[in-house]
Amino acid sequence: MFRFNFRREISKSTGIYHRKIHSGLEDAGPMASRLKSRSVVRFSGPDTVKFLQGLLTNDVRRFGESSGEKNSAVPTPNMASVSTPPMYAALLTPQGRFLYDFFLYSPSKSEEKLNRTGSGPGSDSGHDGSVELFADVDVDVLDELLETLKKYRLRSKVDIENVGEEFSCWQRYGRNLSGSSSVGWGGGVDRAGESTASGNKYGWQWYKDPRLECLGYRSIFPADATPPLVEADKETDESNYLLWRLEHGVAEGSAEIPKGEAIPLEYNFVGLNAISFDKGCYVGQELIARTHHRGVIRKRLIPLRFIDSNGKEVNQKIAAGAEVVESGTGKKMGTVSTALGSRGMGVMRVEEAFKPSAELTVKDLEDVKVEAIRPTWWPAEWFQQNQSGVAAA
Repeated sequence: MFRFNFRREISKSTGIYHRKIHSGLEDAGPMASRLKSRSVVRFSGPDTVKFLQGLLTNDVRRFGESSGEKNSAVPTPNMASVSTPPMYAALLTPQGRFLYDFFLYSPSKSEEKLNRTGSGPGSDSGHDGSVELFADVDVDVLDELLETLKKYRLRSKVDIENVGEEFSCWQRYGRNLSGSSSVGWGGGVDRAGESTASGNKYGWQWYKDPRLECLGYRSIFPADATPPLVEADKETDESNYLLWRLEHGVAEGSAEIPKGEAIPLEYNFVGLNAISFDKGCYVGQELIARTHHRGVIRKRLIPLRFIDSNGKEVNQKIAAGAEVVESGTGKKMGTVSTALGSRGMGVMRVEEAFKPSAELTVKDLEDVKVEAIRPTWWPAEWFQQNQSGVAAA
């Protein structure tokens, strides 16, 4: 397990001490993890975009548009010259509570690439209006998810298939992480070589994580192949990716976002680019829109660190479901949703958690103190002006 080191820095504007956390993960450099906690579902058919547009929190219509993000100067046998970036979204209950999260990908079409020999354009896959999308989803609720989607399908012309045995989900993350743009010679970049290095013969490629830049790169790849840019000594266990997310305060899947209970705005789904407020109606939209436009989210998912009275990290002592309370009054501040080693995250009362005078402990474990840590990616408007970055126990 990686250790976490701390450095104290003084804010020039306020004179307040802030603790910045530097984990062994950052010091380890770029890493990649195969995400066994995720599986893959394929959607295909002429009503694919319309079907998902009416269900998910984000605006899926961009997958039906022809424009995309430029990958390379020229197409190659494995990569198109443009592609549509992936999207993060969620399916909610009619009451606006979280059910499932999705990473949506649109594979490159044959006619957008060269043929296998590189001597001409790829074959025309047809223009019947059909769209194919792939979704990276939580493997623990896969069967339930498929059943739910098929209930909503009704007469929509969309096929929904479990292709988890054909594809795997991957994440690249860590310090000094670079994309395929670093591939080349000297000061220039060989664009065709860049395309080949970032993709494979199937046309799959690494994409910037659609949630946050600090999370690195994410994609799905054929299960029988190692993704490009993944060196053997850089592949690491998925638990390290969990630690990376704990440091940044980002939950993923129903094990970390309680199904049927979690309010997406409290789990920072707006900051994670998972919600569109311009797309129109979808399941559970009313509560999300009403809460967002009120402008006040009193509780949010926050990274946590567990220590003893001497400031030493407390490992493997706290589990999900533990209550965090204010030491003096016993008032509940929040609940730990995920924990690993001395790190965790939980939905906390933001104003109280970040008060400089706050002393937080775990209920019935008064010897375990809690630090609430402000993620660097949080927008300033989520805080009042007199709030500092860390509530130290």
